[in-house]
Amino acid sequence: MPRHPQHPVTVLISGASIAGPALAYWLGRHGFRPTVVEIAPALRQGGQAVDFRGDTHLTVLERMGVLDTLRRIQTGGSPMTFVDQDDKELLHLPAEFAGGDIEVLRGDLSRVLYEASRPTTEYVFGDSVTRLAETSTGVHVTFDHSPPRTFDLVIGADGLHSNIRRLAFGPEEKHVRHLGYYAASWALPTRLDLPRPGSTGYNAPGRLASASADGAFFVFASPAVPYDRHDLRAQKELVTRAFSSLPWKTRELLATLHETPELYFDSISRADVDTWSTGRVALVGDAACGATIGGMGTGTGIVAAYVLASELARTPGDHRAAFARYESLVRPYAEGCQRGGDRTGPFLAPATRLGLRLRNTVLSRPRCLAWMLKQGQKVSTLALPESLALPESLTRTQAGAHTP
Repeated sequence: MPRHPQHPVTVLISGASIAGPALAYWLGRHGFRPTVVEIAPALRQGGQAVDFRGDTHLTVLERMGVLDTLRRIQTGGSPMTFVDQDDKELLHLPAEFAGGDIEVLRGDLSRVLYEASRPTTEYVFGDSVTRLAETSTGVHVTFDHSPPRTFDLVIGADGLHSNIRRLAFGPEEKHVRHLGYYAASWALPTRLDLPRPGSTGYNAPGRLASASADGAFFVFASPAVPYDRHDLRAQKELVTRAFSSLPWKTRELLATLHETPELYFDSISRADVDTWSTGRVALVGDAACGATIGGMGTGTGIVAAYVLASELARTPGDHRAAFARYESLVRPYAEGCQRGGDRTGPFLAPATRLGLRLRNTVLSRPRCLAWMLKQGQKVSTLALPESLALPESLTRTQAGAHTP
């Protein structure tokens, strides 16, 4: 069992979505003292479905003690159907294609991880880090609302647009690359006439308009455009301009867009950071090596959090060595998963009519579909560090903390 310093190592984690609570859970189990700060006033609810696939993802979830809970609340997968403007089926993809072994709503997953980590974690909602000042003994952190504090380590688990990465590693444009598409999703106030299970979508070159019981999901090709990430009206206008001429149910879906109080809108992009740590600050999940959609970012974030906590526990007095081992183990794995995100836009909304026909023809063949599913399983596999032994008292403290 690794030796711990006399005083628990304090770790500030920015981000309470997926990777942040997962990391806090493991750090708490290893005797560290994690604090999670989240800019949102509370846990984010709803959201798109996210999935886990392959033994590596499932092993980490099982070691966390949340696998059975997630199986109880899983969606069962979401088949995808592409249709023409008359609603005639062109391509049907089974639930396991998009849903993996387990698919859950992002908000449900976030809640489960929060509840699992809460017994050993301090959560601060509605606040954000504004400044980091590293010293020889810690990191002095200034917050937007809370009084300043000093932590031994700081971890950015705050997504593709990471605030911690910006403060410690430089501006976002240095690390995030636009991949030529934008995506938008929002909840539907009433269920449309969608006789098929899962999602049903209509394509035009470079555009996808789709809907399911969970909400609307639109994707469109576009060069990078400047917009205010906090200006809801401007984002709605961008989506409306891109889709106003499409047939099918597009006009009906756009009508609900103007009424919705919440909209997810972002570029399809990827993060590439030369090194995942600097001094006492490190990155995990999408902040380090993320892809907006299709890069298995949720599973990668869970795995990366487990490995980072394990390596810090091996040498709690030497964070630099732990950060280096963590990155050497996870980076090749994360980059392999991330490459799937490069293909997401062209897959969902091919830029030409020929591209649309090729996608529909190729994926209609069972052998091609089976091959793609098998490749996804390969990419999501990583040899995990063994679980470290835990103090008996700590293990007892964690018992029963996994069920929300």
